[in-house]
Amino acid sequence: MLEILPSVPRGERLLLHSCCGPCSTRCIEALKDAFRVTVLYYNPNITDPAEYAKRKAEQVRFLQESGWADLLDCPYDPQEFFAAAKGFEGEPEGGERCTRCFALRLMYTAQAAKREGFGWFGTTLSVSPHKDAARLNALGEQIAAQTGLHWLYADFKKQNGYLRSTELARQYHLYRQNYCGCIFSDWTRSQG
Repeated sequence: MLEILPSVPRGERLLLHSCCGPCSTRCIEALKDAFRVTVLYYNPNITDPAEYAKRKAEQVRFLQESGWADLLDCPYDPQEFFAAAKGFEGEPEGGERCTRCFALRLMYTAQAAKREGFGWFGTTLSVSPHKDAARLNALGEQIAAQTGLHWLYADFKKQNGYLRSTELARQYHLYRQNYCGCIFSDWTRSQG
């Protein structure tokens, strides 16, 4: 169980950005008893429409099968990612392009949370061993200050979080991708 700050009243509404079904498993499992969790699958960084559709379908299926959270749907527009990444296409994985992508997705989540009346927002991104939780949390705190919402500070990979996400993904037979989804990451992967 993720340690939730004692000052968080049980049952608060949390809009949780999800990068994918497999990563969301552990995060929602850890949060579902403390928050009323709604998942936002906002990932314009997944630049291949077929890959996006496959990952979103897996997210929806997991939520339906587990019953652990609701889904807030949103449009898919990879041009939003390309605009955020412009000028940083050649950055190495984990560089400024990724920071801009994280900021894009977290800001969208915060804006949706504000619009829909959520008090909290967060992300599943920190469950990945390839994602910098400190950077994600700093971005989340900045956006929280701008929007007046509460940021869910988390590093879901702690306490074997990533391992638990892989176990749950196997249990639910979820498709598990091997790259973030952006064309630049895919190109980098194919070059290795």
